[in-house]
Amino acid sequence: MDIRQLRYFIAIAEEKQITAAAQRLHMTQPPLGQQLKTLEQELGVQLVIRTGKLLELTDAGQALYRHAIHLTKLLEESQTEVKEIGMGIRGKLTIGVNTLSSAPLPHLLRAFKTRYPKVTYKIQQNESDQLLRLMRERSIELAIVRLPLDLSDFEVLRLQSEPFYFVTATTFVPEAREFSYADIQRYPLILPSAEGLGLYQSIIDQFAGRGLAADVIGECSDIVTLLEWVSSGDGTTIIPESILKLHRGYEIQSFAIADSQLRFATGLIWLKDRYLTKTAQHFIELMKEMKLTE
Repeated sequence: MDIRQLRYFIAIAEEKQITAAAQRLHMTQPPLGQQLKTLEQELGVQLVIRTGKLLELTDAGQALYRHAIHLTKLLEESQTEVKEIGMGIRGKLTIGVNTLSSAPLPHLLRAFKTRYPKVTYKIQQNESDQLLRLMRERSIELAIVRLPLDLSDFEVLRLQSEPFYFVTATTFVPEAREFSYADIQRYPLILPSAEGLGLYQSIIDQFAGRGLAADVIGECSDIVTLLEWVSSGDGTTIIPESILKLHRGYEIQSFAIADSQLRFATGLIWLKDRYLTKTAQHFIELMKEMKLTE
């Protein structure tokens, strides 16, 4: 018994005549009658009985009809789902983010959800090295990471870079609206990264390159904790502009850094020469469309 036979039987059950069912199926009567006979022989039961000019289902025929309707609907739904996944209308977007690289992601996801409402999501936060490993293992397809990074095995779509700001509690009374690194070195600093990682070193290099030494009192890669900490007045920090826009409501204030060459650079990456699902391809296209790339 196969799906074709089930569709034949559904037509016979609903039309109650071989002739009418054959017309519905766009086939001749004899082959359809033979298909019914073959099906009854395979199952070893009588499926229909003739009452006058009409065919009526036996108890076995009624049971087969119920299951046939269910199975054909399942098949149709499966075909639709597979096609939608292939088109990127349905499926799962799997994407990794760094602690500080996810600032544009909520805005992107809102736009993507509007356009592809049947897509589900897996968003995983980790350090860059771990994200690269997860991509090679195919646990995630895309990642937004901080740059620069050794990405010889990856395609890179560079996102718009942004400046860093010096951030303090609102209780801090500034001497000016703009600070230099020489000014900042006089204040206790909490870095938004951990020693040995790229962002930590990039900020430290801004001081070292000017013959200065930052007064680092802590490291905190969790943004919520960092901003709460700075709000208390126990320390200051240096963070990208988008973090300030994304995390509002804290008792903090921000100041431009006058002599800074430091820019917060991020990129969307995916493995070279690997199949990308249509869902991932659509996400890349949306990012370009929204002009978030350089």
